[in-house]
Amino acid sequence: CWDHPKMTDLFQSLADLNNVRFSAYRTAIKIRRLQKTLCLDLLDLNTTSEVFKQHKLSQNDQLIGVQDVISCLTTIYSGLEEKHKDMVNVPLCVDMCLNWLLNVYDSGRTGKIRVQSLKIGLMSLSKGLLEEKYRYLFKEVAGPTEMCDQRQLGLLLHDAIQIPRQLGEVAAFGGSNIEPSVRSCFQQNHNKPEITVKQFIDWMRLEPQSMVWLPVLHRVAASETAKHQAKCNICKECPIVGFRYRSLKHFNYDVCQSCFFSGRTAKGHKLHYPMVEYCIPVST
Repeated sequence: CWDHPKMTDLFQSLADLNNVRFSAYRTAIKIRRLQKTLCLDLLDLNTTSEVFKQHKLSQNDQLIGVQDVISCLTTIYSGLEEKHKDMVNVPLCVDMCLNWLLNVYDSGRTGKIRVQSLKIGLMSLSKGLLEEKYRYLFKEVAGPTEMCDQRQLGLLLHDAIQIPRQLGEVAAFGGSNIEPSVRSCFQQNHNKPEITVKQFIDWMRLEPQSMVWLPVLHRVAASETAKHQAKCNICKECPIVGFRYRSLKHFNYDVCQSCFFSGRTAKGHKLHYPMVEYCIPVST
């Protein structure tokens, strides 16, 4: 299927990240690059939700055509352009985001996607606090009683996992089969027929396999501007920017994210030694 030339460039650039050893981080870093390219890192969850209401996208099972998706995206990006004039090119962003949504949710190019898929896709990549995002995602699939049954949770997880699947990263998250994740959530809640938003958030805090890339995406975003007053023992970068990894075996042994993710080591320190991760600077 056809891709926008800039989307092709983006996907080629993501191949550079394949040397990241840990699948959840590799996937999250790829999604973060995608999120920033689509300017969705500028989009508040609340705004996303309001646009869905404005466009009367309440029937989650309904299929919507490309023109309706474009109309919704145009509202989103026109609003973003007002706040971030230099960063948002509305026609390009609409084209790119439509391209991405079709790649994720309509790979057969029928020209239609489910309303719920559109919502889950855009909300997953919007800006907001992690637990607030869980709350919004839950609300989208929950019934009028604000409870969620196994089928509804399954639909949420299925739509969410299409995001790493489209990047070729689904195997590490249990493949496309979300049944074990659904089962684990309901088992944790004594197999009651429905769960509350609080029970869903408690389960998501455990970072279940099928969804672990989402909290890691938030950690990746938080770490981007972090400067740690420490020097990488391998490449000597100082200060360390991004994630900082500190050895629990060797005193004062720090590693930057580039060396850690690519598996570089220094003399006397083995890859299997335990490390602790800092995504924001710690005050000593």
